[in-house]
Amino acid sequence: MKKILLVAGARPNFMKIAPILRAIGHYPDELNGLLVHTGQHYDRNMSLTFFASLGIPEPDYNLEVGSGSHAVQTANIMTRFEAVCLTEKPDMVLVVGDVNSTIAAGLVAKKLHITLCHVEAGLRSRDRAMPEEINRLTTDAITDIFFTTEPEGTANLLCEGHAKETIHFVGHVMIDNLFYQLERISTDGDRLIDPSVNELKKRLPEKFFCLTMHRPSNVDNRETLSGLLRAVAETGRKAPVVFPCHPRTRKNIDRFGLSSFLNTDSQNKTSIDSGIIVTEPLGYNDFLYLWKDAAGVITDSGGMQEETTALKIPCITMRTTTERPITAQIGSNEVVGTDGDRIIALAQKMLRGKWKAGRIPDLWDGKASERIVEVLRR
Repeated sequence: MKKILLVAGARPNFMKIAPILRAIGHYPDELNGLLVHTGQHYDRNMSLTFFASLGIPEPDYNLEVGSGSHAVQTANIMTRFEAVCLTEKPDMVLVVGDVNSTIAAGLVAKKLHITLCHVEAGLRSRDRAMPEEINRLTTDAITDIFFTTEPEGTANLLCEGHAKETIHFVGHVMIDNLFYQLERISTDGDRLIDPSVNELKKRLPEKFFCLTMHRPSNVDNRETLSGLLRAVAETGRKAPVVFPCHPRTRKNIDRFGLSSFLNTDSQNKTSIDSGIIVTEPLGYNDFLYLWKDAAGVITDSGGMQEETTALKIPCITMRTTTERPITAQIGSNEVVGTDGDRIIALAQKMLRGKWKAGRIPDLWDGKASERIVEVLRR
């Protein structure tokens, strides 16, 4: 039997690991998957209920590394994960995405001569100012088995000199999880969705937007953040914008004196027809319940670009580059940088139903995890 350590460091990683773990569970006589949570991000919402909602058990290991500088965090993950590897002696280590846990666990695996698998391999933004880009490049430099989400990821790896037989185009596990959660919401939404979110949605009009914004390049500079909020506020005059606000973003909005852009009286309204409606950070299912029916999404997130493309929902990405170019090339995403006028104009196109006709990328069919497990079995 092959023993595989699956490593996750932050909430989005678990969305990608979960379908792989569920697929591994179909082969109990061949594969033994152990889940390792590095604790890279402390998240009070990641309770037993969180793992149950993903259809997976709680992690077998929680390294409880916590926050810190990139160097401190990476070093602490390596030290603690090495102890797990020495105890478990796995045949493989599987990492996902591009967080510090990805490269830290990868380095430990390779120094211990353990086969390293990388899910979401080959993605490139060409922007080395992004810490995620450094994590992607360095992880792929030492990976043994690559799982790519799109043909461009495969092409990038081939250009970087990796052997064709080590690269497997399997589709996207995040889309596996998206479809899994949509099905659960449709059959058990009353139990899964927080009553406050359900109540908020009832007060929204047919056409509304959802916003996420947390990237340091957008929220740590007063001029940039002010310009983006001004564009979103102008958009919100036509239709409300639901904004689950990241703690870092909220702190900077207050610090820079930009709170006037936010709608503060929506709590008392029976219906909401305009403004930026700020909520606390929402769980995955709660936010999905909102944005799946939105006229469009405005974001600086990587995952949102992919998930909106999978559901053909218009998406505006407030970044100058993307490591997920397929979402803009054939999907429903537009990458606009921080150009406020363009954000406003494109949001109006969303409301008018004039958005480009995107299509779903090949193999984004909810079966990527099954393809990954077939490779792991071989």
